[in-house]
Amino acid sequence: MPPAPSVLSTTLLAGGAVALALIGLAAAGPLQDGEAALQRDDYATALQIFRPLAEQGNADAQFNLGSMYEQGQGVPEDDEQAAAWYRKAADQGSADAQFHLGGMYRGGRGVPQDYAEAAAWLRKAADQGSADAQLYLGGMYQEGQGVPQDYAQAAAWYLKAADHSSADARLDAEVNLGGMYASGQGVPQDYAQAYMWFDLAAANADWARAKRDDLAGKMTPEGIAEGQRLAREWMQGHPSTR
Repeated sequence: MPPAPSVLSTTLLAGGAVALALIGLAAAGPLQDGEAALQRDDYATALQIFRPLAEQGNADAQFNLGSMYEQGQGVPEDDEQAAAWYRKAADQGSADAQFHLGGMYRGGRGVPQDYAEAAAWLRKAADQGSADAQLYLGGMYQEGQGVPQDYAQAAAWYLKAADHSSADARLDAEVNLGGMYASGQGVPQDYAQAYMWFDLAAANADWARAKRDDLAGKMTPEGIAEGQRLAREWMQGHPSTR
């Protein structure tokens, strides 16, 4: 069952909402000042700091400037400018910029829609450990967008995103894995495994709880108990994800 567009859209919006995270805390001086200005919504000051740094080639400043253009913070909203600055940062290896640039190619915002290009940038970010990119890349494999449709690859990328501390991406990945195990898509059909993933997600979302409870109606009490045991074992073995 392909992930509902709302799952991926919600994740991308969430990613946009956190695009101005303090990705440059290790850097000294003006970059920190610009990020502090963002935190207090002083976009004019942030822009004055980030633009010269970005023009000098600072990848963190380029990413933040792209985010400001994407969200219209201190500048007119401009997806083309956002994509241009994301590309500069992405070319320098910024996983955040690679993820956002991939999302813009996927949605055709600021650049022509190009699923193959989207998948290429998302893979770069996913390979660096971006849970959002791992989730999106899994969705593209599941839907056959820009890559050959491959449910096993989709499940593998969802699993990487599920084993992550990023709550939003993890939740969506857990639900997608639950659906794949319930239907036998890319993995052997296994209701206990499906229940486990839905149960993990249910701790953080009522809509995931509804999926778990709907599946439980098709299971034996023994199968439900096994799913609960698997969920407990997963949480014990992956404490950083909870």
